[in-house]
Amino acid sequence: MDQNSPVLFSRRGALAVATLNLPKALNALNLDMIRLLSRQLDDWAADDSVACVWIDGSGDRGFCAGGDVVSLYRESSGYGEAPRYDYTTEFFSCEYRLDHKIHTYTKPVVVWGSGIVMGGGIGIMAGASHRIATDTTRMAMPEVTIGLLPDVGGSWFLSRMPGRLGLFLGLSGAQFNGADALFAGLADRLLPSGGRETALERLEALPYTASAESDHRLVSDCLKELELPREERPKSVLREHFDQIQALTDYASLPEVCRAITGYKGEDPWLQKAAATLSAGSPLTPWVVWEQLRRGRHLSLAEVFRMELVLAVNLCASGHFREGVRALLIDKDREPRWQPASLEEITPEEVEKCFVPPWAQNPLFDL
Repeated sequence: MDQNSPVLFSRRGALAVATLNLPKALNALNLDMIRLLSRQLDDWAADDSVACVWIDGSGDRGFCAGGDVVSLYRESSGYGEAPRYDYTTEFFSCEYRLDHKIHTYTKPVVVWGSGIVMGGGIGIMAGASHRIATDTTRMAMPEVTIGLLPDVGGSWFLSRMPGRLGLFLGLSGAQFNGADALFAGLADRLLPSGGRETALERLEALPYTASAESDHRLVSDCLKELELPREERPKSVLREHFDQIQALTDYASLPEVCRAITGYKGEDPWLQKAAATLSAGSPLTPWVVWEQLRRGRHLSLAEVFRMELVLAVNLCASGHFREGVRALLIDKDREPRWQPASLEEITPEEVEKCFVPPWAQNPLFDL
C-alpha cells in the first residue's frame, strides 16, 4: 500500500482498517478520498473474509475536520455570477453516497472519532454501527460560518437529538465533546483517547462468525468493556445546558430563536461563543437549517440526502458559500460581506429557491 495515499487500507485478520491520511489538513475529505473509501467499502462488503470494518484518521489531532471546502470554493459561484453546478454536484453526490453506504452497511463499522470531528467527519461517523468518541473528541457542525448547511445527513441526526439540541447546534455551530456526543446520540461508546491500539487488538482477536447480527453483538460487547469509567469522562456541556438551550429555542419563528441566542447576556463562555458565531454567520444558513429540520423530520434517510444535495449545490451557487470561505480561509479577514447582510432581509423566495433542484433528475435518485 502506498503510504502517501490519502486513504490507507490494511487488514488485521477479519478486521479491515481504513485510515484517512491527510494529517496536515486534519484529514479533510477531498473527492479522491471519498471515492477510494467508497470503492473499498464495496469490496469489503463482498469479501467473506472481512467481518468488521474500522475507520480512523492519521495524526494526533483528529479524525476528520470536514470536507475540502477550498476545492469547493474554487468551483463555486460568487454573488451575481452565473451559477456553477458541475463540480459541486459531483463532490456532494459522491460524499452523500458514501455516507448513505455507511448508514446501511450490513457488516459492523467502527469509527474512531477521537480529536477533531466536524462536518464531513461527522457524516462518516454518524452512520457507523459503532461510533467511538474519546476524552479528546471535539465535534461541531460549523457550516453557518461559511454559508453552507449542516449536511452529510444533518437533517436526519440533528432532528433526532433530545429536545431542540439539533436546532441549536445547527444554528450556532457550537462545539461539543465526547460525553455530549453520547448524550446527543452521535456516539455509542466513550473510550480513552490512548486506547486506539488496545481496541484494534481486541477487535482483531474476536471470534467472528458468518452472521452479521452475531458480529455486531461481539463488537458491541467488546467495546463496552473498554469504556472510560464514568468518573473519568468529561462533563457533558449539552446535558448541563439542556434546559437553557430549550428556553433559547422555544419560539415559533426563526427570527425569535436567533434573537434569543444572539441576545444572550449571561456569563457562560460556551453560550457567549455560540451567540457570537451565529451573529457573524451567514444570514441565509439559519433559514435553511430551520426549514431543512422541519422538512427532514419525516423524510427517509435517502430522501434526506437527496434534499441536502439540492441545498448544498444551490448554496454553493448562491454566492454565500464562496463569501464565507473567502473570509475564513482564503483572505482570512474574518469579515464576510454577506449579501444581504441580515437575517431579516432574506426573503421567503430566496429560502425556497434553495430547495428547488437545479437538474431534471436528482443524481441520488437511486439511493
